[in-house]
Amino acid sequence: GHIANVQCAEVWCPMTAEFYQEYLRETARKRMLLYIMNPTKFQACQFLIQYHERRGDKIIVFSDNVYALQEYALKMGKPFIYGSTPQQERMNILQNFQYNDQINTIFLSKVGDTSIDLPEATCLIQISSHYGSRRQEAQRLGRILRAKRRNDEGFNAFFYSLVSKDTQEMYYSTKRQAFLVDQGYAFKVITHLHGMENIPNLAYASPRERRELLQEVLLKNEEAAGIEVGDDADNSVGRGSNGHKRFKSKAVRGEGSLSGLAGGEDMAYMEYSTNKNKELKEHHPLIRKMYYKNLKK
Repeated sequence: GHIANVQCAEVWCPMTAEFYQEYLRETARKRMLLYIMNPTKFQACQFLIQYHERRGDKIIVFSDNVYALQEYALKMGKPFIYGSTPQQERMNILQNFQYNDQINTIFLSKVGDTSIDLPEATCLIQISSHYGSRRQEAQRLGRILRAKRRNDEGFNAFFYSLVSKDTQEMYYSTKRQAFLVDQGYAFKVITHLHGMENIPNLAYASPRERRELLQEVLLKNEEAAGIEVGDDADNSVGRGSNGHKRFKSKAVRGEGSLSGLAGGEDMAYMEYSTNKNKELKEHHPLIRKMYYKNLKK
């Protein structure tokens, strides 16, 4: 085998008029759901899957948003895995993906970042991701950098990020791109996918279908806009682990290395003892009295 030669591309997906109109008036959480469920992004994903399946590629589609993950996968008739998927079902899906020529595409949530090994994957498509997470970008890129079993020379793997144009998503995408550039990967921006409008069974091609999807998205509560809990909150841009902005912490510039961005540096955890008297101040007076009484014994 050999290490794949990766082609990275960002695909700009214009928001449809109906979706963008609602995007401008909605809350931040609902906006996120609107740019993830953008019909043009869905069509771009559908086009890329069909194109790469014809090439014989094995495709992983990543979505941190579980609602979008399920909607995309069910609409396209593809298997999907997320945190609540039973272990036996996961194993069946993964084995079919690796060894069954009829199953060439699977959808994964954040669980696929670290806990699932798929060396056969040759194409990766991101439809939603964890804000500006550098670690996540490295982990996902690693999915298609593994030594491949195919022996043809000049083999290419493909890494696509689908981004809704003129939305907050573009800001986070720029932050993730900076990591790829620092690591030495070149990427290109694709503003239009030729032939996308002509593919058979194109989803949400009619205004009626797009309006129905919009109504469905607007009826979802803001919890549907959340992302599956992961461990890369500290490597994201401007967000905490619960998906909200972090206001208290300030940016601190320090020395480091590129390998550190991908988790390559040695790290150790140090345990700190806390002042017991300070802790006791938070407790009820009766609790403090009992504590000091026990100390005298």
